[in-house]
Amino acid sequence: MLWLINSLYRLYIQISFTAPLLANLLLLLVIVLLGAIIGAFIYYVNLFGQPKRSSRRRLPKVPEAKTEAAEETLKAVRQQVAQIQDEVSKQALLERSREIEANLSRGELLVVVFGTGSAGKTSLVNALIGRMVGRVDAPMGTTEVGETYVLKLKGLNREILVTDTPGILEAGVAGTQREQLARQLATEADLLLFVVDNDLRQSEYQPLRTLAEIGKRSLLILNKTDLYTETDKETILARLRERVRGFISTSDVVAISANPQPAKLETGETFQPEPDVMPLIRRMAIVLRAEGEDLVADNILLQSQRLGEEARRLLDTQRRRQADKIVERYQWIGAGVIAVTPLPVVDLLATAAVNAQMVVEIGKIYGCELNMDRGRELALSLGKTLASLGIVQGAIELLSRVLQLSVAAYPIGKAVQGVTAAYLTRIAGKSFIEYFRHDQDWGDGGITEVVQRQFQLNRKDEFVKAFVQEAIARVVKPLTEASPKNAPQQEFDEQGH
Repeated sequence: MLWLINSLYRLYIQISFTAPLLANLLLLLVIVLLGAIIGAFIYYVNLFGQPKRSSRRRLPKVPEAKTEAAEETLKAVRQQVAQIQDEVSKQALLERSREIEANLSRGELLVVVFGTGSAGKTSLVNALIGRMVGRVDAPMGTTEVGETYVLKLKGLNREILVTDTPGILEAGVAGTQREQLARQLATEADLLLFVVDNDLRQSEYQPLRTLAEIGKRSLLILNKTDLYTETDKETILARLRERVRGFISTSDVVAISANPQPAKLETGETFQPEPDVMPLIRRMAIVLRAEGEDLVADNILLQSQRLGEEARRLLDTQRRRQADKIVERYQWIGAGVIAVTPLPVVDLLATAAVNAQMVVEIGKIYGCELNMDRGRELALSLGKTLASLGIVQGAIELLSRVLQLSVAAYPIGKAVQGVTAAYLTRIAGKSFIEYFRHDQDWGDGGITEVVQRQFQLNRKDEFVKAFVQEAIARVVKPLTEASPKNAPQQEFDEQGH
């Protein structure tokens, strides 16, 4: 453009005397080109020369990988919740998922103060906030619900929400309910302040260890140090650090005096010392500045995972209840089929024809669409396992003995076959529930271990007696009432003949 302007200017000089009008047009063109050059220069200086400035302060960004993992977990939770039939549980889970989703973009760090009712939690909150926020020297049980206050630390972009919780280890039903609330609030904390006033008791150590195991970042606070000599304070601190070694670092065990006891001066006047919480404030500042964003991300991910576990637990309970009803229905169908079979010898594996449909229906509850061929294949495989492990023979002997004691007045030849078929169908059904619960996987021990475990669970005396009583009502009595009077009784030996 500079070359073009120079050329046009030379042309203007040459024709200015012979063609004034054309010379003026050339001059106008030169001015326009100069304006374009200046405009382009200003535009590109603004575009590249200066960084853009936001009109408002931006909060630090939560690590994206953990945020994305939390979002994926919440998405999976909603898919599971959609299958839950209990409306109350469903709505509670959906509401919680919305709260967690809102926390993904929240601008605060949640610090929860946790401990026994007499450890001085409220005094600690008072000292941190710098004003009275509750009753100092309050008796155990004063803090009924989680009370939250705002705290700011220099050099930290996020606001800090400090929540005072009800005390743990309080007596009575009300105390237990308050402790449950306190534990729930503790699991939602980004940072946990666990307050004690002496060495850790076992009843304090256990919840602290449990919270650390689920991933809660914790500071252990020794309060009321004004009540101890310097030597005693150091002794208690050493013990605390030793007890929590492995899940709380030495630097995270802090000594404070949130509400020092008044002292009498020689003049007779009472002197009230200032709270000494600066060691805690310094440690909180170090932790939150260095780890704050990761703590927020870890907590959000933890909350979404715990919600997913709760959804899976509710869905699993619902599915097991539905599957148990299917097993119960088919066990008595199998008993009826075998009991009325007019053959003198009945192979108990023939119940696989009934079990195949049971397998298909159980699979459907767990979202597995099986055809009858696959259902029959699975049922026959399990039936062979029952026989190879000696469970068929063991069931015959067990139920024959119990039936003879319970229904001595009744003919039990066919009844033993029918009741045994029901019992084996039950073991098979319970085994298939475990198979589908674990995504069509028998586990490391294979089908043999699952079947043996179910047999052991279903051979306990209390269960067998209750099962036989129900079998008498459903199988033996109807069979006896349907038999012609004085009909010869069928014999049934230990081999199932």
